[in-house]
Amino acid sequence: MEEEKEINYSERVKEFFKDNRVELYDKLKIIHRNGQVIKGVLLPRPDIGDPDVLILKLDNGYNIGIHLDNIVSVKVLGHLEAAPLVKIRKTYKVRKKSLVYFLGTGGTIASRIDYKTGAVYPFFTAEEIYSMFPELEDIAFIKAESLFSIFSEDMKPSYWSIIAEKVADIFKKEEPKGVVIAHGTDTMGFTAAAMAFALRRLPGPVILVGAQRSSDRPSTDAAFNVIAATITALDAPFGESVVVMHGSTSDSYCYVHRGVKVRKCHTSRRDAFRSINDIPLARIDYPNSFILLNERYLARSKEGIILENKFDPKVFLLKFYPGMPGEYLDLLIDKGVHGIVLEGTGLGHVSENLLKPLKRAYDEKIPVVMTSQCIWGRINMNVYRRGRELLKVGVISGEDMVPETALVKLSWLLGKNLDYKEIREAIHANIVNEINPRSEHRSYPSL
Repeated sequence: MEEEKEINYSERVKEFFKDNRVELYDKLKIIHRNGQVIKGVLLPRPDIGDPDVLILKLDNGYNIGIHLDNIVSVKVLGHLEAAPLVKIRKTYKVRKKSLVYFLGTGGTIASRIDYKTGAVYPFFTAEEIYSMFPELEDIAFIKAESLFSIFSEDMKPSYWSIIAEKVADIFKKEEPKGVVIAHGTDTMGFTAAAMAFALRRLPGPVILVGAQRSSDRPSTDAAFNVIAATITALDAPFGESVVVMHGSTSDSYCYVHRGVKVRKCHTSRRDAFRSINDIPLARIDYPNSFILLNERYLARSKEGIILENKFDPKVFLLKFYPGMPGEYLDLLIDKGVHGIVLEGTGLGHVSENLLKPLKRAYDEKIPVVMTSQCIWGRINMNVYRRGRELLKVGVISGEDMVPETALVKLSWLLGKNLDYKEIREAIHANIVNEINPRSEHRSYPSL
């Protein structure tokens, strides 16, 4: 038997294991009291949940829980040892093919499954990438390294700085056609925007790619996303930060979204990402057709990369809601916040009681940028009286910027040590196509 601290089940379950000679990582055949036959590998129990529930990994990769009271009988079919999702194989790695550089930061896409523990572990050598996605061997010569191995929610501005510096170094030393960054999907939009501002005059695209479904699941989107990202690196005429993810729920095409105009709009769908107030830059039809959709892009440059990768971490994103106390803004100011992005209602409004603390922020030279809680559309604080009152107390219009992009842009501008007047002017400047000069009907999907 395994050590008790690893078993982590109740005393009842431990007795059941002992009586039936069951150990962790045994493959079991369980007869449920409803007559169902269930086969799977017994896994350790997580720290949360009912300790009387056995956790099994099924052959299809999904985990299920079965309460001890529902088990009629159990039979041990065998015992599994650690085995990765893919067997690492030797590759031809034809150097004459164009180089695409992969950089790992973590997330579902840069992982492999261990069928002994059921856990997901990071992987990110070139050999592992070729083994997981063998189609890449016919497309490009891959080099790869892992920079971080973190959950995307643990990403932070100081990491943006490190990633940007690393990407600039890769372009200088390796001269790849593009750099693909494997990233968790939940905060991918923030990092994509950070790369857009920190890295300019790029000789090729910086492509963030992820997966909504892990590679051990039948519905995984990892393979086509990675292939589409690689094709984008090779064929795209642009040199800017983009996100490449599924454009539909099937494996039919991927979209290339501009990094400062993208948002994750669904928690789990494979086509979770949308271009906001813009159309995607391109589409990759399965298996390898690159189609340019948007003529407004930043072209690949040979003039030398501009690296400006300092970000101020003391910027706050605040979502307005009815009844929000004005003291919350005062508290942020008291705590020494350097900038605030507001998610207001509609065209960019908040309640009257916030006007006084917003005036205080203006007096203390703390820039406040207004964005909208609406997904599509642009800020216009000249339409209604409240909007004009907000302009009067110094609130800056965020135009049609996604709130996440506005946060990153303000953090980046503050990192450049600009004065208050320069920051106000720069917020309105369209630096990397984060602001569309006018809203077009085709920018909005059918709802």
